[in-house]
Amino acid sequence: MSVHAPVRELGYLRVIDEEGQVTDSSLLPDITEGHFKQLMERMLFTRLWDERAIKWTRQGKLGFYAPVAGQEAAMIGSEAALTMDDFILPSYRDVPQAVWHGWPLYQAFLYSLGHQHGNQIPEGVNVLPPQIIIGAQIVQAAGVAMAFALRKEKRVALAYIGDGGTSQGDFYEGMNVAGVYRLPLIVLVQNNQFAISVPVEKQTAVKELAKKAEASGMEGIRVDGMDVLAVYQAVQGAVQKAKAGEGPTLIEALTFRYGPHTMSGDDPKRYRTKELEEDWRARDPIIRYRKFLHTKGWWTEEDERKVETKAKDEVQAALDRANQFPAMSMKALASHMYAKMPIELADQLIRQDTKKEVK
Repeated sequence: MSVHAPVRELGYLRVIDEEGQVTDSSLLPDITEGHFKQLMERMLFTRLWDERAIKWTRQGKLGFYAPVAGQEAAMIGSEAALTMDDFILPSYRDVPQAVWHGWPLYQAFLYSLGHQHGNQIPEGVNVLPPQIIIGAQIVQAAGVAMAFALRKEKRVALAYIGDGGTSQGDFYEGMNVAGVYRLPLIVLVQNNQFAISVPVEKQTAVKELAKKAEASGMEGIRVDGMDVLAVYQAVQGAVQKAKAGEGPTLIEALTFRYGPHTMSGDDPKRYRTKELEEDWRARDPIIRYRKFLHTKGWWTEEDERKVETKAKDEVQAALDRANQFPAMSMKALASHMYAKMPIELADQLIRQDTKKEVK
């Protein structure tokens, strides 16, 4: 018979409920009306972009794509709490945060299409390319945060990971380094309940993922990941703490992805019930936040239409630009991969060029 030690229940941060009502006015962020509206604009834009990207993927116009609908509050609220000097280390689903942090949308589409220019982040944009390897970005994030600490820069690194990624060895290694050296690192776990098709309870024994922070000697926080204001508040507090030299934070945002894990053949109907999906859709982050803004008189149908038009135009323009970008060549790909070209590969490229000349 196994014996489990008693565990401490963590708090759960929420600012607005499903009806858009403020749970505690003292929890509202101290930001302007314009900033409140910007959160809505970016969430709505992201939802519309996601819908278009899913259609394009099915039509073969995009390559790899991981849907984001349902997780907009966790994504937009967290990025909004940063300054542009802070650094984002995304996983494969975290393209919206990277784009809102400066990564050009057309390059995000090129990334989806497998074009090397997609990952050539512009100078001054503090984002790394989305990490496909599960959990690997946490180690990199600890390194970025350590660089900030050594340089005595008031900057933070924010790394994103899913619930399943918290079971990876890289996750624990990066967290441990951050805890030992009190690095200015924030790790945001977007707990969307399923690591692809595996529910949380089948891939980790801990009931609250934020408790994994304790093993690294850092603070763990749980937030309503469908509440953009709760996510904003949690990340803003972690940023302030990190820049004050008070160490790293692990934030667990409880959220839900409405669509498949990726558009590469996953069918969520095989492992999720209709009732579960309906329950989470009733907590929709955009509907909830729209209700909140309506009570304040800060959002109108005209505001909604403007965002819809902007999203339609800008997303289409980004795809058009991506399609017009010069195709990759094997020579360019290899030259970016190696500082010194291997002899065997150089010979192959010479033979390839010779064949083209003969033709």
